[in-house]
Amino acid sequence: MTRYFIFISFKGTYYHGWQLQPNSKSVQETLGEALSLILGEQIAVTGAGRTDAGVHARMFCAHFDCSRCDLAQENNIIFRLNRFLPGDISVTVIRKVRPDAHARFSAISRTYEYHISLEKDPFTEESSWYIHGMIDTGLMNTAAGKLLLHDDFTSFSKLHSGNKNNICSVYEASWTEAGKTLIFRIRANRFLRNMVRAITGTLIDVGRGKITPEEFEKIILSRDRSRAGMSAPARGLFLTDIEYPSGIFV
Repeated sequence: MTRYFIFISFKGTYYHGWQLQPNSKSVQETLGEALSLILGEQIAVTGAGRTDAGVHARMFCAHFDCSRCDLAQENNIIFRLNRFLPGDISVTVIRKVRPDAHARFSAISRTYEYHISLEKDPFTEESSWYIHGMIDTGLMNTAAGKLLLHDDFTSFSKLHSGNKNNICSVYEASWTEAGKTLIFRIRANRFLRNMVRAITGTLIDVGRGKITPEEFEKIILSRDRSRAGMSAPARGLFLTDIEYPSGIFV
């Protein structure tokens, strides 16, 4: 058997997240069915992580094992998969990897973006969080910078999620403005369940003047989820990049 990484993008609006769910449609199930049909053998796909219902991915990676040894060289395989898959899932690349490569555990960093819309727009309603009123991005960037100074993010972790620990290394966290859209970009070695949405919601409290950047840092240090703000809605969150060591590709 040969192992492959398959890179996809998907709009998560109508899926109950990536992971297989009983009686609910998931991206994992949909992709696995497409691969099994096109390749003519039962294919099980393992993703780089779980995404919540409604969360999107501009880039997501999964691995699978297949009896074909040169699948990545078959020029029409991606075309055939995309023709079968629904319009909200797209395959972009398939690459052969080492037998021990793992879509989740081989990743060395992940990047998320959260999109805030400052004006009501029917065309972005399913891919951003509309917020009315003034938001101070300068204060939010000051607060976001505090994330790089700490590594325990219990305050932004979903309770009772079964994590062995809540330690993460955040490499980048900043807000940018693009017209009437605010984009929060955060990159880390790993993320806890619901972490980005909880951070975003709490940073919005900073931008609205409900708490200061110093109080935001105290929330981090408290390791108490009840002190953080509400979780931002899933629809504005995008997984945008996953970084792997080049040595796993063959």
